[in-house]
Amino acid sequence: MRYISTRGEAPALGFEDVLLTGLATDGGLYVPESLPHFSLEEIRSWRGLPYSELAFKVMHPFVDDAIPADDFRKMLDETYSVFAHKAVAPLVQLDTNEWVMELFRGPTLAFKDFALQLLGRLLDYVLEKRKQHVVIMGATSGDTGSAAIEGCRRCEHVDIFILHPHQRVSEVQRRQMTTVQGDNIHNIAVRGNFDDCQRMVKESFGNQSFLGAKTQLAAVNSINWARIMAQIVYYFHASLALGGPDRSMAFSVPTGNFGDIFAGYLAKKMGLPISQLVIATNRNDILHRFMSGNKYEQHQLEHTLSPSMDIMVSSNFERLLFDLHGRDGLAVKTLLENAAKGPVSIEDYRWKHARKLFDSDAVDDKTTCDTIREIYEQNEYLLDPHTAIGVRAARNCRRDPAVPMITLGTAHPAKFPDAVAESGLTVEPPLPAHMADLFEREERYTVLDNDISGVQEFIAKHWKNA
Repeated sequence: MRYISTRGEAPALGFEDVLLTGLATDGGLYVPESLPHFSLEEIRSWRGLPYSELAFKVMHPFVDDAIPADDFRKMLDETYSVFAHKAVAPLVQLDTNEWVMELFRGPTLAFKDFALQLLGRLLDYVLEKRKQHVVIMGATSGDTGSAAIEGCRRCEHVDIFILHPHQRVSEVQRRQMTTVQGDNIHNIAVRGNFDDCQRMVKESFGNQSFLGAKTQLAAVNSINWARIMAQIVYYFHASLALGGPDRSMAFSVPTGNFGDIFAGYLAKKMGLPISQLVIATNRNDILHRFMSGNKYEQHQLEHTLSPSMDIMVSSNFERLLFDLHGRDGLAVKTLLENAAKGPVSIEDYRWKHARKLFDSDAVDDKTTCDTIREIYEQNEYLLDPHTAIGVRAARNCRRDPAVPMITLGTAHPAKFPDAVAESGLTVEPPLPAHMADLFEREERYTVLDNDISGVQEFIAKHWKNA
């Protein structure tokens, strides 16, 4: 399996190098040169498999011979054994043919655990084999940071630097990151928004000279292909649980950076019958405006009750644009350069092709709270604000009631008590037992200005072997 850049000018790489490289040297993102495709008969044969074994079936073609099959199986068994539910990603029914897939049963209570628990083990394996040290630099709008720290904190060959927007994540999200102790863990609160943090990460990958010659950067954001790869699996898992592949499925995905829903798009291309993917956004609705009106235009980023989706520059959208443009890297590069200067559109036939699969909706804070309250009153089931947006978008955009609609439950409601309180409910979502003392733990983080040179100077000074 070889991987190519969405901008067409970087060399093709194998799995190990893509794992460690993150962003391609031409500024693009890596995607497989070709996708594996599974027949309906093969997918059908996977019914009843434990989650870790299903993960092996789906992901092994992407890893190929970079990791021996037995070693990869062991990693997957270890990754999903730490989840707090035997089904790993259980399905909860809300209404007739309407479901939530709970992706928050991992150690940090968010869907990011599915990929980042695995990523830590992959990094450990490859870095030990190469006797190499890397510096992880990542940006988080709330959940990626804690999942990355939890997944990678025991890695012997890694230093972790996570940037989050100062005072723009929930208190639970912040404390999940900043209370983990370790000499190799560094939290940076940037006086800016998530897009500022993400821009610093991308620019740093483009020029790593600030680190010197003894190490390199590695990515934990969803620009890292391994993140996308791991997220493909739960689309197969949900489908098989509800009668797939003999019936098609629809999915509603709360998304800001487009990685989680892009995994669903890949699942369809790999042979899984999916009839609809709903892009569910909050007021930061650049993806909805594009998908509903073919206009990609950045607006001012707003702070909402669903902070993990407070993103205006959706990195993984580039991967979809690459496919929509017939994998023409130069066309993608030109389009994104123009998008940095002002609004852009794509050719009408390309946009209409995307609309065959994708629908979208934008949900404001009031409607988010109304949905949290409505679902609780109907089912005594508590949604976090991101999942509530997914449920509302699913109901607004649903094409066919006969097709099961599955909303991805991306985070535990205990991470967002303010949104639950604003919904008017008096119920308080408790933290799970392993986090019961979270508010008593000592925090450790550094607040820095929204200045890339200052952030890079901090990293260069504080990584282990600097």
